[in-house]
Amino acid sequence: MKQVLLDTSFIITCIKQKIDFFEELIGYDVLIPKQVIKELEGLDSKLALRLLEKNKFKKIDLRLRNVDEGIKNYAKKNKNIIVATLDGELKKNIKNKKLVIRFKKRLEVI
Repeated sequence: MKQVLLDTSFIITCIKQKIDFFEELIGYDVLIPKQVIKELEGLDSKLALRLLEKNKFKKIDLRLRNVDEGIKNYAKKNKNIIVATLDGELKKNIKNKKLVIRFKKRLEVI
């Protein structure tokens, strides 16, 4: 099964644009780093946290405090993983396929 790793910017933007990424990602294993969940808690994003509580995903540990560096390292070690991010720096530095938001409503793997 294909796996997709979600970062904070992706989750927050999906919430703002009312995209149910769990619904869109049926058939994928959704991975969310513990560090991303901590960032969401720090941002006090209650809606995002409630959405995570209601859905099934795999929690992973990036083993680094810097989330972006952790995602880069994880992606480098797991070449088949799709990274869901809107962070320009991350997109530029990751060779893996990426999941992005197109036209403010549609998710697309590039």
